[in-house]
Amino acid sequence: MSTDLIVQAEDIATPDLKALHALSGATGIARIDGSAHQAFRLANADAATRDAVAAHCAKAQLDFAFMPSGKRLADFGLIAMDMDSTLIIIECIDEIADFTGKKAEVAAITASAMRGEIDWPESLKQRVALLEGLDESVLQRVYDERLKLSPGAETLMTAAKSRGIKLLLVSGGFTFFTERLKARLGIDYAFSNQLQVREGKLTGKVIGPLCDADAKAHHLQEIAASLDLSREQCMAIGDGANDLKMMAAAELSIAYHAKPVVQASASVAINWLGLDAVPALFA
Repeated sequence: MSTDLIVQAEDIATPDLKALHALSGATGIARIDGSAHQAFRLANADAATRDAVAAHCAKAQLDFAFMPSGKRLADFGLIAMDMDSTLIIIECIDEIADFTGKKAEVAAITASAMRGEIDWPESLKQRVALLEGLDESVLQRVYDERLKLSPGAETLMTAAKSRGIKLLLVSGGFTFFTERLKARLGIDYAFSNQLQVREGKLTGKVIGPLCDADAKAHHLQEIAASLDLSREQCMAIGDGANDLKMMAAAELSIAYHAKPVVQASASVAINWLGLDAVPALFA
């Protein structure tokens, strides 16, 4: 099967397109219509030129992907997504911690865990413990005042739904947020962690099954099996080290504004644009 090079950005200079055409050995350039940003398909590109293409795109701040020619979004039946820093722009636990005056401490642990430097379940335990005694009402304030969708999130979801693709939200965050986003956005399935609350206060613990890296992969595989979907019909989008197993369980993995360890393993990296760059990858 031939491969196309997809190049995307808010604005793509003609000299960059010509340079990438030459670098990739492509046989033609065609504009991809229907996107809010600029996107071009360079036909019959040589995937062996990835390193040279990546270097040029990094310098020019362009998103790129080598995609099988003729691959359609409708070829997928399930898209699994992380929540924090993927579907939404914040890390919810960091914003909750801001109400205790411990945001910097919690955020440092979050960042280290997302880079894969420390054990994720242990990092969650440490961070949640720092929330002990916080009033439960803070969760609603974070949702109302600070939670914002990532650019292009609704465009991606609309494109998926119009093609009958099921949406799965799997998060190392908390059910308070995933359940609200599930209802708000019409997401089909959602799994995350439940904060324990007693007498209106956070206890500093989570209860129930942990939604860690293994659980994220398990949920993707279990939902796919229930829908009679193969690995080739699954896509996963994430940004942190705890997304790697889920992403490995899908045929197409997309690192969204992700940590280096995730970008190194993903099929595609989106570093500059929003989630609406995903539909433009396909014919």
